[in-house]
Amino acid sequence: MKVSEEKREVRKATLGEALLSFGLLAVIMAIAIIKYGVDPHVPMFCGVIVATLISLKIGYKYEELEQAMIEGITKAMQSALILMVIGILIGVWMVSGVVPSMIYYGLNILSPKIFLPATMIICSITSLATGTSWGTAGTMGIALIGIAQGLGIPAGITAGAALSGGYFGDKMSPLSDTTNLAPAMAGTDVFTHVKYMLKATGVSYLIAMVVFVTVGLKFGGGDAELQGIINLQTAIKSQFNVSPILMLPPVIVIATIAKKMPAIPGITLGILIAAVMGPIFQGKGCDLGAIFDCGMNGYVATVENLPADVAALFTPDELDAFLSLLSKGGIMNMMFSVSMTIIAMMFGGIVEMTGQMEIIVKQILKLVRSDAGLVVLTEITCIFSNMTMPEQYISIVVPGRMYAQTYQERGLHPKCLSNALESAGTVSGAFIPWHTCGVFMSTTLGVPIWGAGGYAPWLVFNYVQIVVTAVFAYLGITVTKMTDEEKKILAETGHVS
Repeated sequence: MKVSEEKREVRKATLGEALLSFGLLAVIMAIAIIKYGVDPHVPMFCGVIVATLISLKIGYKYEELEQAMIEGITKAMQSALILMVIGILIGVWMVSGVVPSMIYYGLNILSPKIFLPATMIICSITSLATGTSWGTAGTMGIALIGIAQGLGIPAGITAGAALSGGYFGDKMSPLSDTTNLAPAMAGTDVFTHVKYMLKATGVSYLIAMVVFVTVGLKFGGGDAELQGIINLQTAIKSQFNVSPILMLPPVIVIATIAKKMPAIPGITLGILIAAVMGPIFQGKGCDLGAIFDCGMNGYVATVENLPADVAALFTPDELDAFLSLLSKGGIMNMMFSVSMTIIAMMFGGIVEMTGQMEIIVKQILKLVRSDAGLVVLTEITCIFSNMTMPEQYISIVVPGRMYAQTYQERGLHPKCLSNALESAGTVSGAFIPWHTCGVFMSTTLGVPIWGAGGYAPWLVFNYVQIVVTAVFAYLGITVTKMTDEEKKILAETGHVS
């Protein structure tokens, strides 16, 4: 006969316990990354240990905490799968000559003075059509980084322009997961949500465009830069057979996802088409074995494969940059991102189940007096969520669940909440080094987030969007009251347009 388990009192975390958990994580992260410059994985795992110990003290069993970790990881599994598939895509597109062809022909079209605004526009259109900033970075972003090298434009600025465009599209596209998730959490529909975002997002986009137009004017097309373009094209042609036909895989990926095919099948189709075209255009250097290897380990460009006369065109630093440009992709090169995602979501799962984030926000909510202040608090909560439970979807789901009732009680239309969720939750992950978005963008583009040459200072649209939404809230533009009829509909159905 089984002995019944003793009754346990399991409570939610107190404010002090929650602050201790988050505070120690912040301190450990700061010391590890700022002082020692190490990767964020082990420091984040230390945060998991702290959160676990505090939760054990509260009264939770380890088995419960382990299940919370697993559930947290499960919420990010789609992101992890996309990471691996895009890793295969990049490796196969490199060895088959798809990305080199995109770079080669892009150098013919784009000039330095218009390059940065053109980059933002190209990535905006791609992301609007596909609904994914990740897919945009993994296709157009990589090609544009390569073109920037030939034009003498820093990779960090280019990445900032590309991601500014990518996140604009991700935020505004009805095909985007977050664009559908935010109104679902708030209690409205996607078209009401997108229409309501237009003013603040449009102003933010224009400000970012002015910045990139102004910065782009600094880069002029002198003889040295023109020769650099010619040298880069010569080196590409010495390694690959370039052809406009090799533009077909990215066009098909964009078209299929725009037609609402799920991201993973759409990306996989792009891999398969490139795998067929590669041997046709590249010959024996792109046989089935090379495709499998590059899908797993990425394409590796070596100086030994360059003709001596071509290698002589570059300085040692330029040669290293060229080889680094083409050495990308593969599942294994995405494992940095996947492992970071898993560890981060272990922490996120614990603090969500034990109420550690919820108690902090509830205390702050007591200080909010105005409707505009509530919108700003929602944005802050989304950013805080991205920093502590670093997965984009959670930064929309958790604050959305937490604030929906408060917005309703204040008579605010759900579109106010959905706008605030997207204006901070969707865009803020890219500048957090341990966030799934930040890790993916940095790994994929080959550009650090912070530090020398980092892209974070150039995420103009992302920063401006957060600020503009807050300012517009105090101006009354992103704060809208419901009519009595709308209040009645929301109370009865939980949803209002």
